[in-house]
Formats: sequence, structure tokens, C-alpha cells
Amino acid sequence: MMDPLATGLAKAGVPFAQRHLFVCLGPDCANFGEGQALWDHMKSRIQKLDLPIMRTKALCFRICTQGPILLIYPDGIWYGNVTPARFDRIVKEHVIGNQPIQDWILVRNALCPLSTA
Repeated sequence: MMDPLATGLAKAGVPFAQRHLFVCLGPDCANFGEGQALWDHMKSRIQKLDLPIMRTKALCFRICTQGPILLIYPDGIWYGNVTPARFDRIVKEHVIGNQPIQDWILVRNALCPLSTA
């Protein structure tokens, strides 16, 4: 029998992930339906392209404007007003091409690694 933790980590994509995408579904920054539609599109697109990406949805990033918001780690780049069409361009240019779309970036905040001291 397989270890439940190992199974969960593999299902989430932890062993091979190169990026982690978080999306705020609203309801204050955007209509919840728009956020959910973006999530469904993201999930489908990431699976179709077989990208080494983990994804997480949240109900609120506490920014409450310009949503749905997409956060990409480890890059620390926050995109606002993300639609399925914008997400496709973000995947093509930023995720695959490593060229963030400057005009759509709300803020950059690459978190510092934890100290081992």
C-alpha cells in the first residue's frame, strides 16, 4: 500500500513543480463566477499543456480590487484583472517563455528564502 502523504504530494505535483499559481476567486475583488471560470480554465489549460505547475485557489487575497488576481511563485508576480484569455497569454509568455507581461503586473514581491540560522 502506498504512503498517503506520498500519494497526496504526487497528486498535487509537489515533486516536479517549477511554479505555484494562486488565484483569488473573489467575491470582493471580482465577481465570484468570473473567478471560478478563470479557475476552471486554468486547471484545464495546465493539464492540457502538461505543465510542471501546482495551482491553488483562494477566496480572498485581501486586496479587494482588480480581480481576479493571479499570483505566480517563485517569481512573486501578481497579475490583476485576469481573464481566461489573459491567462493563456500569461502561460505562453511568462510561464513558458519566462517573460512576464509588464503592463499587467500589479506588484512584484519575490519572498526571501527562510534563514537557516
